[in-house]
Amino acid sequence: MHYNVENLFDCRDDSLKQDEEFLPRAVRAWTWKKYHEKVTKIAKVILAASGEQVPDLVGLCEVENAYCLDGLTKYSPLRDAAYRYVMTDSPDERGIDVALLYQPATFRLIGTECIRVPSGQIGRKPTRDILHVSGRVVSGDTLDVFVCHFPSRSGGARQSAPHRLLAASVLRQAADSVSAVRRNPYLIIMGDFNDYPSSPSVSEALGAKEVPRTDVSSSVLYNLMAGKTGGTYRYRGAWGMLDQFIVNGTMLSPSSALCTGADRARPLAFPFLLEEDRQYGGDTPFRTYKGLRYHGGYSDHLPICLDITVRY
Repeated sequence: MHYNVENLFDCRDDSLKQDEEFLPRAVRAWTWKKYHEKVTKIAKVILAASGEQVPDLVGLCEVENAYCLDGLTKYSPLRDAAYRYVMTDSPDERGIDVALLYQPATFRLIGTECIRVPSGQIGRKPTRDILHVSGRVVSGDTLDVFVCHFPSRSGGARQSAPHRLLAASVLRQAADSVSAVRRNPYLIIMGDFNDYPSSPSVSEALGAKEVPRTDVSSSVLYNLMAGKTGGTYRYRGAWGMLDQFIVNGTMLSPSSALCTGADRARPLAFPFLLEEDRQYGGDTPFRTYKGLRYHGGYSDHLPICLDITVRY
């Protein structure tokens, strides 16, 4: 599962980050009561994500710090799931990071790496690190997971595009490095790309292709969300697939120890995550804030879920 949880901040001031918006006396009037309600809502989504069992892996975007993840994994309705987690400590000015929750019984942690995106090289502000986590699954195989949150579209999609192109090229280099050293590489990339599957950052710089009907190559990256209708984020009445799962071709082979497919990746559009869009019609994500006004929902993004068959 992957979920952009929309600004999971605590209520304490971090003097090294620009988190002043999310304080009790700040413009958003972010209180401990609202924080605990949000943590409970995120736990509800994760518990509902895959039926009778919780997801083995959960990538998260827009988490401020380890305190918030401790609150989610140890002091919320999710506590009995016994998740452990790893997260980045990025130079992002607002202090938001990406994280991966994992079930130690089904994903035995081998190593973690935080990959810096050198934004200063193109005159941009620092952005989120890319999180790379390696683990051994129950088949004995190694699974490499990348969690990313590409730079936003603030200032305009075209003007901000070089920032996402850079992040995509860094991610591609990291994925290629893993593939070069693994005898049997299994790669999953998940995240909020702030771009669409057809955008140059994803389709060209990262090189993630739509899954073909035949002739899948083990060395190619494939976007499991490409070509799907709907989306995970709604802007001015139009859905966009900003949150995506990307895998290497090895994971699309029916004979692989870890096997999945485009038909097994989907947004999770639970009714409680949606509300009526009174301006444009239809449904839209039930978000925490509308502008600076507290709205009391879950997130401005829908989560995505992927089923993987593990043979052992």
